[in-house]
Amino acid sequence: MDPFSSLEGNQSLKLDEGITAQNIEQVKQSVRQSIAMANAQELIRRVNDTCFKMSVPAPGSSFTRAEQDSVSRCVDKYLASWDVVAQTYVARLQREGK
Repeated sequence: MDPFSSLEGNQSLKLDEGITAQNIEQVKQSVRQSIAMANAQELIRRVNDTCFKMSVPAPGSSFTRAEQDSVSRCVDKYLASWDVVAQTYVARLQREGK
């Protein structure tokens, strides 16, 4: 769902002389990029927290091979799960929007 969809095609929206439709579109795009970046950072933080806690029971000065393998498998599974959830959510939004 686009948070700016209510602004599109709104004929009653009056623009100040110094603000153009192009300026508004640039701001909307910038906000979308900021939201995407924040979402990506949160995903990385959660993956790091979850997989590190599960895979490294006693942190030391270096990772063992088993810990490296465990972290790698955890990240793969976490991202695959997140992808399924995201796809399901988008599909649901599309169904409800019709």
